[in-house]
Amino acid sequence: MNINAQGLYYRDLNQKVREAVAAGASEIVLDNVNGQYFIGDGINKPVKIIINGVPGNDLAAFMNGATVVVNDNGQDNIGNTMNAGKVIVHGHAGDVLGYGMRGGRVHIRKDVGYRVGIHMKSYNENKPVLIAGGKAGDFFGEYMAGGVLVLLGMFTDDPEKPKHGFRFGTGMHGGTIFVRGGVDESKLSGEVGVFELTDGDRAELERYLKDYCADFGIDFSEVMAEEFVKVLPKSRRPYGNLYCPMPR
Repeated sequence: MNINAQGLYYRDLNQKVREAVAAGASEIVLDNVNGQYFIGDGINKPVKIIINGVPGNDLAAFMNGATVVVNDNGQDNIGNTMNAGKVIVHGHAGDVLGYGMRGGRVHIRKDVGYRVGIHMKSYNENKPVLIAGGKAGDFFGEYMAGGVLVLLGMFTDDPEKPKHGFRFGTGMHGGTIFVRGGVDESKLSGEVGVFELTDGDRAELERYLKDYCADFGIDFSEVMAEEFVKVLPKSRRPYGNLYCPMPR
């Protein structure tokens, strides 16, 4: 079904989306979206939501199984505490993507902002994956506790811009970051190190990237034409020395 979002207050639009999901819709197309917040939040059915326009903050927050396709740019906080499902953004996206994300996939074709992947975590089989096809701002992977971040640095409107910003991996204590073509080690935080991929790493990464390339019609062999490195935390308690010991 189609919903015209032009001029709709965000609460009214989201109520229409929830009513459509409750009525059994399998695909919902939202036209003329212009900054409405919270689209797809908390949706726990395998519905597909196609967004024509630019959605507002907290797209797909707490989502648990739906697929959201944005045919334009996205804003901040996409996938906040997301459990399952997929978000596909065909343009750029903003800051704090995947905050506390616990599962599912977020695929961004172009550049992303600051603090992407902050506090991502995984549990048992639930492993969130966020792939950015362009470049990233500062604090990429900040306080990351689990899951996977992938930075390609390929699809950007600003080719002179550095691939990533400063304080890369600040406070990271779990999970894995894969970066195509290497990282600028002068911009890494002291809590992380750079390592070569194992055969197992490469097989895992290829699974994620084949899915990503299928979503955007990208040539997988072109993506894999350059080597990747992985960034890992050096400690599971990077700030342990800053806390007072518990009294005995």
